[in-house]
Amino acid sequence: MPDDAPILLDVTRLIWRRWKGRYPTGIDRVCLAYLRHFADRSQAVVQHKRFRAILDRDASRRLFDLLDGPPAVFRRKLPLSVLSHLGGFNDEGRGRLYLNIGHTGLNSTGFHEWIRRSSVRPVYLVHDLIPITHPQFCRTGESEKHRDRMQAVLTTGAGVIGNSQATLNELTAFAESEGLPNPPSIAAWLGVDPLPLPSQVEAVSRPTFVVLSTIEGRKNHLMLLSIWADLIDRMGREAPRLLIIGQRGWEAEAVFDLLDRSEKLRGHVEELNHCSDEELAQHLASARALLFPSLAEGFGLPLLEALGMGVPAIASELPVFREIAGDIPDYFEADDKNAWEAAILDYAQPDSVARATQVERARAFHPPSWEAHFKLVETWLPSLG
Repeated sequence: MPDDAPILLDVTRLIWRRWKGRYPTGIDRVCLAYLRHFADRSQAVVQHKRFRAILDRDASRRLFDLLDGPPAVFRRKLPLSVLSHLGGFNDEGRGRLYLNIGHTGLNSTGFHEWIRRSSVRPVYLVHDLIPITHPQFCRTGESEKHRDRMQAVLTTGAGVIGNSQATLNELTAFAESEGLPNPPSIAAWLGVDPLPLPSQVEAVSRPTFVVLSTIEGRKNHLMLLSIWADLIDRMGREAPRLLIIGQRGWEAEAVFDLLDRSEKLRGHVEELNHCSDEELAQHLASARALLFPSLAEGFGLPLLEALGMGVPAIASELPVFREIAGDIPDYFEADDKNAWEAAILDYAQPDSVARATQVERARAFHPPSWEAHFKLVETWLPSLG
């Protein structure tokens, strides 16, 4: 099979996430969507520290199949697949488009030189600039790393795909502050894979609210736990239930401590680190609302997943939420604890007018699709020359 695929697709993030058995994040799902869309006309690019290479078509096809297959098979078959294709690596980009969807390797040693030497034309998908705009919510050193990544995007990119216009606006502001060029760009909302609608919604003993996100500082779980502690003090056993769905992340030690040690919250707040799409759909369907009090976001897939099921959402007042969800959710400033508590108490009531009104607003909502995303991207890519 000749090495003439028009697209070079970086799958490094998918490889190491799958190898380590990590539960897919939002970025992982986007990378997988790109793999499925472009696999039949792509060659794989892989990176490891200073090593970067383009796989031949046969090796790429085998790797793509492994990445889109069962996780248990991946670790067993990858080493043999790599060893059998050691001669199938090269560095010949020949002016082809190179898609880097997961911010992978952009701040690593030799990345700029590889771009120049291999003669590829990079197109990057930028998910957010949160480590730069909100460094207090990120791991130590992440702000500097992400600054390097975004500088690489701006100085080497032939084009940039933003997951939202809000993200592109932040990238433009960063480019201006750094005195760097701003490559051609397009805002293409991420697709939402519809959750499987439960055939029957399970009854819950108390009004339940769901939070769906990695547990990290910027997600604002701490405010919600403070609200729930107040509700328990006032209402006792009648307090609503809070279900936190998501893996534990970083910069949220106070949240972890409360979840692990607080006797007051026990029985009222439940943490669920993993669940299937079917289980998630069941939890959302039986919830009074999705709570999304983030202090910063680049997109907001949980918001779209909930609205796509007709489940109301109470969200923080962020430009990207307004962009993707319009006026359907009820919005409050992320630090307005009193407003959030009042809304939660309202939505917990079986005759809540605010909730019923939002359910009616959401009837006309249609979440963005991957089909629409790729139609937009495919129309735009030829304009890059």
